[in-house]
Amino acid sequence: MKKVMMGNHALSYGAMLSRSQVIAAYPITPQTQVVELLSEMCADGTLDARFIKVESEHSAMAACIGASVAGARAFTATSSQGLALMHEMLHWAAGGRHPIVMGNINRSMAPGWSIWTDQNDSLSERDTGWMQYYCASNQEVLDTVIQAFKVSERLMIPGMVILDAFALSHTYEVVDVPDQAAVDKYLPPFKPAIRLTPSDPRAFGGLTGAEHYMELRYKLQKDMEKAPALIEETGREFEKIFGRNLGLVDAYRCDDADFVFVTSGTAGFTARVVVDEFRKSGLKAGNLRIKVFRPFPFAKVREVLKKVKKAAVVDRNCSYGAHGIFYQEVKSALYGEAGMPPVFGYIAGLGGRDITTDSFKEVAAHALAKDKADEEIVWIGVKK
Repeated sequence: MKKVMMGNHALSYGAMLSRSQVIAAYPITPQTQVVELLSEMCADGTLDARFIKVESEHSAMAACIGASVAGARAFTATSSQGLALMHEMLHWAAGGRHPIVMGNINRSMAPGWSIWTDQNDSLSERDTGWMQYYCASNQEVLDTVIQAFKVSERLMIPGMVILDAFALSHTYEVVDVPDQAAVDKYLPPFKPAIRLTPSDPRAFGGLTGAEHYMELRYKLQKDMEKAPALIEETGREFEKIFGRNLGLVDAYRCDDADFVFVTSGTAGFTARVVVDEFRKSGLKAGNLRIKVFRPFPFAKVREVLKKVKKAAVVDRNCSYGAHGIFYQEVKSALYGEAGMPPVFGYIAGLGGRDITTDSFKEVAAHALAKDKADEEIVWIGVKK
C-alpha cells in the first residue's frame, strides 16, 4: 500500500507494523504526532497494544523498561529536552539489556529556546549504550523501525531511530507501507529467554560489585561490536522481502570519487544534488551518508574514504570545546590507517537553519582550496 504520510506517522506505522505491545508516551514538539496516532491505533483496535500515558519522558522510558522486563515489545518517542530528561533511564535500558526501540526527532537543545532541528540531543546520548540510526526519508524511517526491533532483539540492546525535525517529521512523502504478513515473516514475536513472570521469579537491575560490573560492560561492548554485521545481514534480508536495502552507510557516487562529502540525515540528500552538479562540471564528487552512528561503521567509512583525495564532513551538531561530532568519529576511524585522505570539518544548520546546495558548494570551495585542514571547525552560514 502506498500512503502519503509525514515522518512522524512513518514512525507510528513502523511501530504498528512491528506489533509493538506497549507504547509509553509523553508529548513534546515536534514528536507529539507520533504517539497521538499510536494512541488512536490502540483505541480503535488497529494495534493490539497497551498505551500508557505518563507524566514525563523519564517515566515513559521507565514504563518501557518495565514492559521489556516482562517480555513485551516496547516503543516510545521523544525529542530534545524530553530525551535529556530520559538520560538516566537510557543507561538503565542499555545496561539492563532491554531491546526497546525509540523514535527521536532531532530538535535543538535549549536555551535559546527552539523547536527546530539539529543533532545535539541524540548525540549527547551517544555513550549510553543505545544503537543510533539516522534517517533521510520517511520511507527510511518506517523501514528502520522494523529493522531496529529485529537487530535490538537479537542483541538485547536498545535502538534509537532518529529523524530531522520538520524537514522529515512534518513533511509528507509517499511511503510504501509493507504488508503486515510480510513484516511478520521478517520480524518474529519477541520471546526473551528470561523475563519477569510469577512462574519463574527473577531479579533485574540489581546492585553489582566490582567483581562483576566490568564484565557486564565488556559483554555490552562485545555485543555492540556484533551489530554492524547484523545490521548489514538484516538489511539484505529486508531487501529480499521488500526491495529496499537497509545498511550502515549510503555511498552515493563514491566508487570513483576524488572528493566526498560525509553527511547524515536529510542533509545527505541535499548533498546528492550538489554531487550531480559537480559531476556535470567535471569534478568527481560523491556523498557518504552515515546511516548508523552507534555502532560507528568504521570499516565502511575506511573502505569508501581510502579511495578519495579529500573528504569534507558536514556536521549538524557541535561538541563545544572540541568540534563536530561526526567529524571526530570519522577522524578516529581513519587515524593510523595508511593512504587515507585529509579530512575537513564543517558545522552548518544548527537550530534548523537550512543547509542548502550553496552551503555544500561553500564547503567544497573551502576544502578544495587547501592541502590540509588548518582549523578544527569551519562554520558555514554564520552571520558575523
